[in-house]
Amino acid sequence: MRKKIISAVVVLAVIVLLALPKLNLWSNGSEGPKNPAAAAARRGPSVVPVEALVLNPTRLDNVVVVTGSVQPNESLELKSETAGKITNIYFKEGKAVKKGELLVRVNDEEIRATLEKQKYNRKLNQDIEFRQRKLLEKEAISQEEYDNALNKLNTTKADIAVLEAQLDKTMIRAPFDGVIGLRYVSEGALISTSTAIANLYNVSPAKIEFAIPGRYSTQVKSGQKIKFTVESDTINYEGEVYALEPQIDANTRTLTIRALAENTKGMLLPGQFVKVELVLGTTNNAILVPTEAVVPELNGHKVFVAKNGKAMEVPVQTGIRNNTNLEIISGLHPQDTLITTGILQLRNGLDIQITKMN
Repeated sequence: MRKKIISAVVVLAVIVLLALPKLNLWSNGSEGPKNPAAAAARRGPSVVPVEALVLNPTRLDNVVVVTGSVQPNESLELKSETAGKITNIYFKEGKAVKKGELLVRVNDEEIRATLEKQKYNRKLNQDIEFRQRKLLEKEAISQEEYDNALNKLNTTKADIAVLEAQLDKTMIRAPFDGVIGLRYVSEGALISTSTAIANLYNVSPAKIEFAIPGRYSTQVKSGQKIKFTVESDTINYEGEVYALEPQIDANTRTLTIRALAENTKGMLLPGQFVKVELVLGTTNNAILVPTEAVVPELNGHKVFVAKNGKAMEVPVQTGIRNNTNLEIISGLHPQDTLITTGILQLRNGLDIQITKMN
């Protein structure tokens, strides 16, 4: 009896094992989902939605952006050529002056007195020379006596010229049109030839001085235009390159350049910090792409373009980069459709759907 019961249990167990697969109890097990839709969902979408851009040639300026400073067109520190006491100051601080205008006078009384004396001597020696010449014509005196009289006259004239030059040094005049800064001395002050009196500036036009990396030295020449802004100011100014340093600085490997900028309103002040944009060259038919659309690779760069509903991988050679775009020198052509989004999901030949054309 016991053997019959064991045989019945074994038969029943076999029947259960044979029925389990048909009951679909393991549908979520290791064999994976039996629902085709669920399987497709797990594999991901077969078509990737992307945005694209139709490429059109555009103008591209090769611009180098550097910093610089405003320099005066002309400037100097006013000093006297002779020591003495200041008797008169004719200029006002911060005011414009004209070339040749008298600014400061140093005490010149002694020089004027000596000059007056020599002028009297000149008149006397002129009369003596005249009489001696007449006597020489009549052979009443020797040639030597006349030469002595003429020498005294010429010596007196030379002494007068020296005194007039010394007198001129006691008067400080403006060497060019400009604006006087703050003065450092007062009337009555004793000064030497090294004493600074004030600064004189000519700021119209203003000079813009800046330096660019030496690798651009062959692309810059006189006459090129620049654009610049002054710190804490949104006004855009323009200038023109007029001079280049004839050598590259050995320490910084930069080339110093100066440009002139119109400054009739006096808005540009010497010493101001400026941001300069220098156009080195222009390409009229450049192909520009968004920077994020370019994928860097070990041997270069690549982009994806849309062709017949598929993403196609294209190797490219890049050029100039600006704030948002990158120039493509080779690999792309006008009217190509560049894929700009979903770049990380793309692979060559993948089906795509363009959802937005920029």
